[in-house]
Amino acid sequence: MFSAAVLPIFSEVALRVPVRQVFDGRAKCTAEQLQRFATSIWPEAVRDFKRCGIQLESTEVRGEVRRSPAGRPIFVGLANRVINLVVTDSIPLDWDNGRGLTGVTTRYDGYHLCMIALNFAHGHQIPFFSVNTCVHELLHVLLHDIFQPRPKGLQGEAREFRIDLYATRLWLFHDGLMIRKATRAYLDRLQTEKL
Repeated sequence: MFSAAVLPIFSEVALRVPVRQVFDGRAKCTAEQLQRFATSIWPEAVRDFKRCGIQLESTEVRGEVRRSPAGRPIFVGLANRVINLVVTDSIPLDWDNGRGLTGVTTRYDGYHLCMIALNFAHGHQIPFFSVNTCVHELLHVLLHDIFQPRPKGLQGEAREFRIDLYATRLWLFHDGLMIRKATRAYLDRLQTEKL
């Protein structure tokens, strides 16, 4: 006899998370990459978060990722009190160090910033190891990682595994109770954060 898994059903009002998609006008993305992001990677992330009562309310704007003479990225088009999801071709070299990262998330000049590199970004592939790039990066924000320095070495790797664990549970088991709780606290903090 088989027993069906009980999936959580959220009768509460959805938590609305503001996401500003900033498309880098300087990026050399192909039409196929942009199409894959718009029809596969992003909708998959929206669907996953919706399952745990989190609604990603996104707006799209054009922006740019420029480089200062020292190599530091300069972002055009970011806004306060939102998650800025910068969609570009690759992560700036200062941040990537030649690793071919799919994304990176940080607090940058006071902005909450996720960068998605379409040259490497993907949807869910392998549980615990290769999850949706947007889900992974957004979880770093919603689980408050951006408010702490990134740990080095094994502690840094453990934090990445923790994110992939939450992403996998959300993807396969629709388990997002802890994510929802952390998101509620994040939204409270977002509204009270000093600019």
